[in-house]
Amino acid sequence: MKPIAEIFSQGEEVVTGQTVDSNAAWLSQQLNGLGFAVKRHTAVGDNLADLVALIGEIANRADCCICTGGLGPTIDDLTAEAVSVASGQALQFDPIALAAIEQYYARRQRIMPPANRKQAMLPQDAIRIDNPVGTAPGFALQIQTCWFVFLPGVPAEMKAMFSQQIVQQLPQHFELKADCLVTLRSVGIGESAIQQQLQDLKLPEAVQLGFRAAVDEVQTKLLFPADFPETEKQGCVAEVRQLIGDYVFAIDGLAGEEGDLLTVIDRLIQQRQFSLTLLETASQGLIAARCLRRDWLKSVSIQLQTLDDTSVEQLASQLQQSQQTDLALVQLYTGTASDYRDKQQAIVLYNALQTPDGIFSSQNTIAGSQTYKQTQAAIMALDLLRRYLQNSCL
Repeated sequence: MKPIAEIFSQGEEVVTGQTVDSNAAWLSQQLNGLGFAVKRHTAVGDNLADLVALIGEIANRADCCICTGGLGPTIDDLTAEAVSVASGQALQFDPIALAAIEQYYARRQRIMPPANRKQAMLPQDAIRIDNPVGTAPGFALQIQTCWFVFLPGVPAEMKAMFSQQIVQQLPQHFELKADCLVTLRSVGIGESAIQQQLQDLKLPEAVQLGFRAAVDEVQTKLLFPADFPETEKQGCVAEVRQLIGDYVFAIDGLAGEEGDLLTVIDRLIQQRQFSLTLLETASQGLIAARCLRRDWLKSVSIQLQTLDDTSVEQLASQLQQSQQTDLALVQLYTGTASDYRDKQQAIVLYNALQTPDGIFSSQNTIAGSQTYKQTQAAIMALDLLRRYLQNSCL
């Protein structure tokens, strides 16, 4: 059975929404990847009684808890005091911690304020966790059945301390076997449509199937237990990919990280040493912005041009010849500028890609806000390019 982990964020700014708790999301990814089962995220403001109560609750229900925040030098930083009360351990002065804080200020040619001495007061049985980035040391200790790790709330400090020290310490306290998460990344198909495609899929009971929809892709996730046979895993992934079809542009978590749509395109276009010229309309420069500093993008034209008597295929052919590139990607759409701005109106997007193997085109209807139309237009054009590079539209 996996050890149960919780994440506990401390700070009034987190509870009131003034600060988005990105620490909890990042820590969840790390702990899940190490082999923990993360069960809860909890946030508490700067209140000593609330902090003491929560530490006591977690101490009796979790195996591990990573806590962030409340280790600063000011009166509202209460974590060490709360841990002292909850654990029954007095705070004691740590001269090594104070020396590190003083060195931090000395390197910056500043005098340490007296208030920072508070950060060197740690519970008596705690293991100090040095801070290579800031002033606040962290600490770790056992309270009841739970191993607690207390880290600063500043993301750069927390991440450095977790990655450089905590990751090495956790296997000393827990038997960890990381599951394998395989993510099939697709574009041009919705979450519900993928689920429909997979309705007859029979996965082994130990394999978990999940979905995550974003603006620019849908992710189909397969979570395999740590000891799941590799051959059977490969077979499951291959079956899911076949059922979803050529909407899948990358699979992360097997041989290596394939990456997002543009990363895949960049790798493939460099492998074939192609050059590209681009005419954008509905995406209004978003493709060019995403391809910034890519050596293979040789020229860009951005127009608010709708489809007229000249076909998108003709324009792509003309553009390739005039710019003398291997590829020419052209995008046009039907509808007025008013239709484009009106979220109640749809536009029809036409993409054409002139290549050394001929010309390939796609047609998509896009409705929604102007921002949504712009984003989807960029994705659909890039997906046509991806399909050619992956030989799925030949």
